[in-house]
Amino acid sequence: MIILGIIEDQPAIREALCSYLGGQPDMRCVLDAESIEDFVAQLPSAGQLPNLVLSDIGLPGLSGIEGLAVLRRQLPQADVLMLSVYTDAERVFEALRAGAVGYLEKTTPLPLLADLLRQVAAGGSPMSPSVARHIIQHFRPALRQSENGLTAREQDIVRGIEDGLSYKLIADRLFLSIDTVRSHIRQIYRKLQVNSKAEVIAWGRQRPPQPG
Repeated sequence: MIILGIIEDQPAIREALCSYLGGQPDMRCVLDAESIEDFVAQLPSAGQLPNLVLSDIGLPGLSGIEGLAVLRRQLPQADVLMLSVYTDAERVFEALRAGAVGYLEKTTPLPLLADLLRQVAAGGSPMSPSVARHIIQHFRPALRQSENGLTAREQDIVRGIEDGLSYKLIADRLFLSIDTVRSHIRQIYRKLQVNSKAEVIAWGRQRPPQPG
């Protein structure tokens, strides 16, 4: 079950998100707020703590990006997905570096948004096409240069990340322990000079097709 928290300063949008997403059979919207500060203040009275937070960026008080550190302290087990009108590279990279698991445009249709939240719950890192394009353009020179630095096993793990698998499912697929997968992922991040699964996915999209 996806236990959802929503941070959005426009009441009509916030109510629409909570109503639609909370009405899905596998989702429950337990907390919605207009700001990071209000969201955190409501946590003690929430019946359940969210395991996925959908946050805008342009908020009163702390921005959604500034609030990521606060949310990670308060809800260390929760994933945070950004939903914003801003798709410029600077904000996208700031959000991903701060710990967001994905970045979506606010114009994302509600049925698609629900499916993308399910991807997050399964270990995925969804991005809107325009956001992914910014990331690919930014990393294009380094990505081609870095490809040969990955071992065959590391490339297998990259393919698992591209398929939206969680670390546990990657471990099951490759018959490895989850600690071994985590160790490989640290090496992948170091070699590709990235800090998130979303950036690994961008690298994978830029990689030339493999012969099959």
